[in-house]
Amino acid sequence: MSRQILSVSPHIRSARTTRSIMLDVIIAMLPALAASAILFGMRAVYLTVISSGVCVLLEFLWEKLLKKPVTVQDLSAVVTGMLVAFNVPVSMPIWMLVVGDIAAIILVKQLFGGLGCNFVNPALVGRLVMMFSFATAMTTFTGSSGIVDAAVSATPLADPASYGWDSFFTLFLGAHGGAIGETCALAIILGGVYLCVRKVIKPIIPLCFIGSCLLFTFLFGGAHPVLQVFEGGLLCGAFFMATDYVTSPITDWGKVIFGVFIGFVTAVIRVFGNYPEGVTFAILFGNVLVPYINELTMTKPLGAIIPEKKKKEAAS
Repeated sequence: MSRQILSVSPHIRSARTTRSIMLDVIIAMLPALAASAILFGMRAVYLTVISSGVCVLLEFLWEKLLKKPVTVQDLSAVVTGMLVAFNVPVSMPIWMLVVGDIAAIILVKQLFGGLGCNFVNPALVGRLVMMFSFATAMTTFTGSSGIVDAAVSATPLADPASYGWDSFFTLFLGAHGGAIGETCALAIILGGVYLCVRKVIKPIIPLCFIGSCLLFTFLFGGAHPVLQVFEGGLLCGAFFMATDYVTSPITDWGKVIFGVFIGFVTAVIRVFGNYPEGVTFAILFGNVLVPYINELTMTKPLGAIIPEKKKKEAAS
């Protein structure tokens, strides 16, 4: 007699593995990496490779030290390393970048049990640690023998009023100061489309995030709301970080709520805050609320008894 295991729905079969998904994410980020090499010089590539290598090494050593199964072959550490590097200026000292890698891999990912157990996006926490620890380095945007080869006093978000429609192609193609993987909107959009076509992500979160940020920026009186879509880390965050499987909602309505919420928070910080960028804080804040969003939007099984009703029946 064969033994069968029954579980609640949904019953989903898929040939996709974590490794294949992460490989698609890496491929999707390659256009942005290539654009950064053109815009800022080869140091952008060096930093990205170093960051990915450090993340893989940290994960390997941690798992070996604790005698846990080694999981570096799933490529998730490579993705985290690339994203940490995408969030820093090309002039970032390597040792400071390594601090961000340590925060992402050890503090957020491994200390909570590894891939699938972290409750916030590791790369964004790495960025947050570097922002508070190395504020000057994180806001010093200089080129390195690329198109953007001079010191930049202010990014578009730092002075959005000075960027009008005549600056559209400058913003769209990324010929301005900013973080390595966040400046070229065209390259990021190409990567996002690839992820959607490959069905790695659904477009719900990116569209709701970008659309709500644009809408609320307009309602709050922000300068050039449409152009602000191409400024800062909005696009990179929308396609590569807000869609993280572990830290984003699992239901479609949950994705809508999550996308609109982080778009709203981003707009509030950009328009009213002292810090020009709000994507990092918005996504991390949204990550914390994901369990509650899932609980709110999960379909209830037919005939299920809610806990309150059980308590009343037990009392009677």
